[in-house]
Amino acid sequence: MPPNNRAIRTPAIILRRRDFGEADRLLTVLTPYHGKLDLIAYGARKAVSRKTGHVELFTLADMLVNLHKNPGVVSQVEMLEPFLPLRDDLTLGAFAGYVVELLDRFTESGDDELLPLFDLLRDTLARLCVESDPRLALRYYEVQLLNHTGYRPELQSCVISGETIRPENQYFSFAEGGVVCPEAGSHNPNLAGISFRALKLLRHMQRSPYRQVGSLTVADNLHIEVEALMQGYISYVLESQLQSAAFIRKLRRTS
Repeated sequence: MPPNNRAIRTPAIILRRRDFGEADRLLTVLTPYHGKLDLIAYGARKAVSRKTGHVELFTLADMLVNLHKNPGVVSQVEMLEPFLPLRDDLTLGAFAGYVVELLDRFTESGDDELLPLFDLLRDTLARLCVESDPRLALRYYEVQLLNHTGYRPELQSCVISGETIRPENQYFSFAEGGVVCPEAGSHNPNLAGISFRALKLLRHMQRSPYRQVGSLTVADNLHIEVEALMQGYISYVLESQLQSAAFIRKLRRTS
């Protein structure tokens, strides 16, 4: 990115929002061509401020930002898409927090153009608002995020033997980043199991547009299996657990 000595107008998705001082807000936003930005919205907590209501969490906004300081300063902001269900429904809000935390953990503030990830995040937030089964939107997001960030799991060939995978239950290696055939994995206690149904679903998500994935009806036990596998792999890659994933599990236990 060129030196921060100019003003830019950009769409931005608000990833994080913190109170600052008596009336201001600190924001972390994702933009398509300037990456992640840390910004300050002066006076945004004042009832009379023109920024009030336009810097809500998970919203898409149009921003005029001055980058001559660090953090940058939000000069003007207009909400473009509020994604209201994400703030009105606790479970959907938890799902949105999960996709945002994933995006945040897989990107750095120094990254410049992040248009594919911006589009993926915007589309996923929109899908969470309308889908009858938002879990499909979450799994598709995980698979596509891994594709874009260089951690795409190998699902066609065994990552140990190189053999083409046959239509049967397999194993999955978090360390090797992909599926392991029964012959190569049956004596390794560190591998996770993966049914061929789960493997087919993940392959479909890797190669297909969401309009084809979103029309599927997926059984609960298959959802549970794929979620556990994906979150296990993601936690291995990140070398830590996700707070938002733990919160979703807590919600399920108490609901």
